[in-house]
Amino acid sequence: MQGAQRNSLRLLQWMMAASLALPIALFAIASTVSYNSTLDIADREIERTLDVAHEHALKVFETIDRSLAELNEVVRDLPDDVIRSREPALHRRLKQLTDALPQLKSAWIFDANGKSLVNSLVSPPPELSFADRDYFYAHVDQSIGTFIGASLTPRPPYQGARFFGVSRRRNSDDGSFTGVIQASVLPEYFESFYARIGTDPGSFFAMGRTDGVLLAHFPRLDRELRLDPNGAVGRSIAAHPDHGLMTIAWPSDGIERRIGYRRVAEYPIYVSAGLETSAIRARWLATMSQHLVFGVPATALLFILLAFAFRRTQHLQTEAAKRREAEEALKHSQRLEALGQLTGGVAHDFNNLLTVIRASVDLLNRPQLSEERRQRYITAIAEAVARAAKLTSQLLAFARRQTLKPEVFDIGDRMQSLRDMLATLLGPAIEIVTRLPAEPCLVNADAGQFETAIINMATNARDAMQGKGRIVFTVHAATNVPDTLAQLSGGQTLKNPGFVCVAVSDSGIGIPAAQLGRIFEPFFTTKRVGQGTGLGLSQVFGFARQSGGEVTVVSEVGQGSTFLLYLPRVPANLLPRSQAPTTAPAVAGSGMSVLVVEDNIELGNFAADGLTELGYSITLVDNATDALTELVGDPDRFDVVFSDVVMPGMTGLDLAHAIRDRCISVPIVLTTGYSEALSQGGVAGFDLVQKPYSIEELSRVLHHAARLKRVRDGAAE
Repeated sequence: MQGAQRNSLRLLQWMMAASLALPIALFAIASTVSYNSTLDIADREIERTLDVAHEHALKVFETIDRSLAELNEVVRDLPDDVIRSREPALHRRLKQLTDALPQLKSAWIFDANGKSLVNSLVSPPPELSFADRDYFYAHVDQSIGTFIGASLTPRPPYQGARFFGVSRRRNSDDGSFTGVIQASVLPEYFESFYARIGTDPGSFFAMGRTDGVLLAHFPRLDRELRLDPNGAVGRSIAAHPDHGLMTIAWPSDGIERRIGYRRVAEYPIYVSAGLETSAIRARWLATMSQHLVFGVPATALLFILLAFAFRRTQHLQTEAAKRREAEEALKHSQRLEALGQLTGGVAHDFNNLLTVIRASVDLLNRPQLSEERRQRYITAIAEAVARAAKLTSQLLAFARRQTLKPEVFDIGDRMQSLRDMLATLLGPAIEIVTRLPAEPCLVNADAGQFETAIINMATNARDAMQGKGRIVFTVHAATNVPDTLAQLSGGQTLKNPGFVCVAVSDSGIGIPAAQLGRIFEPFFTTKRVGQGTGLGLSQVFGFARQSGGEVTVVSEVGQGSTFLLYLPRVPANLLPRSQAPTTAPAVAGSGMSVLVVEDNIELGNFAADGLTELGYSITLVDNATDALTELVGDPDRFDVVFSDVVMPGMTGLDLAHAIRDRCISVPIVLTTGYSEALSQGGVAGFDLVQKPYSIEELSRVLHHAARLKRVRDGAAE
């Protein structure tokens, strides 16, 4: 009896220790997972911000380059005395240029001695020589194209902010040096732009030359900074000269940051964006503190209950020791009841904790899983992959860079099937009216993206009415089309089959005329911060343009808005009678020879192994050049070519065109998760398997492509 009492107390002690140790251990694991996830999210944010900064810098330098080239054409072959005689007119032209481009401080035309013939600041220019400026003497001895100089201070009598020069050489007919055309660019223009997009705490931006000279910096510096090519930053860029990510203490202030960098096309310029690692850690700590808000009280409550139970048990055992002989049965019953209540409470609390924690653990790592449970987990993973793929598609739709999957469908039928979902989405306070045509209105477009576009327009209409009002969906054959469609098709858009128009009209507040021109711009929104991303109507615009159509808006303040989506119409006889099942089994290869072209060796081995198990004969190469060599050497060796699109050097699309140009009659199946070339030009008549794909899906497409070739070859015979 006394041994059992001691064991019960020991058990409670172990449970008290476990109530602290187990949550702490699990919290440590969750912290590690959360920290890695926070780092991954930060890296993706840095990459997205770097994309914006890179595109901005590229457009700025391309604009300046074009402007300098135009100026060079204006004064080409003109002697200096002629340029001086036309100085007032050229001065006005340079001033108009600098007024139109906020990134420019001034524009100059210099003679061969470095003296200003014309500038945008003063007319006529003072007799000063600028031959010692880097933007001038860099061109004297040789033609180097566009030169980007270091940051400089204006030379008296000129005043104002610091600048760096972008210049081009002036040549005579025989190629000799006649002077320089130069634009003074304001670093503060870039820094102001960085301040606008770098709203997150710890944001960082920099722009500099390849030799380490910094031209712009955010946060702004009060001194000039030149990076050491042999320093940590220089070594990292030297190892990966095009783009990369690094965690480093920045030389200007010693603050550790996570920084991404990218070279700006053909210019000797790098742009970089990053976040302070302290800001990233702060995000992680904020996330973990939310877990602590719930975890600490629950753990403390459990420990207090166990401590109370422990002391209560001790008390009961002391009572039992004093009255053991007289009340043994009663005390035994009381102890069992107390232990039963305690065990039930502890089991309940532990199960709640373990249920929440186990939900974040990868169940496939558990040992001795039954086959049924393993299949359940595999099915869950497959469903998660499908959801992730659908999300990727919707984003690319925002940038207008996804590869669409067109199919022929009736817009009227699709709108009818969407009505119930729209009613649920928009709420009971919104009256929905649909006006559908009696005849079929068929289009060949991505049905999923069409539904997303309708939902985006409906949601935008709901927000414009503040959740209460009337939305009318009208589908009809277009009798008038926007001018952009008429221009693209040479004025033939109204001939059969023409276009189908989907009109979405609301009774909302309308759109001011000043904002109509920007309504489809990505990230532009009239909603308050936190109430809209500005991506919904951008997706509609991208879907319409990629589908060969257009979207326009007609609105008047106080009278509501009407969005008009135009899609190319197709003849009624193109509507498919039935759709192939999405879960068809794999097709055996039966010795079919497949040339697999995949630069990712792991993915290539996956496809090769899977197809080999199905009886296909596989030849795997990791680049398009080797694949073309294989085909040219023995064109009849392969039944089908399966190639990735995005590869270094020659892409999969280039390979497909090269095969066609060489008249090699082998079917070609392309695969990609994203390709800008496909998003802009389509698949050019080639079969496409969207990543991620299954071996079953791949085998069906390969078999179908090879079967069509055999049918064509047989017909030709």
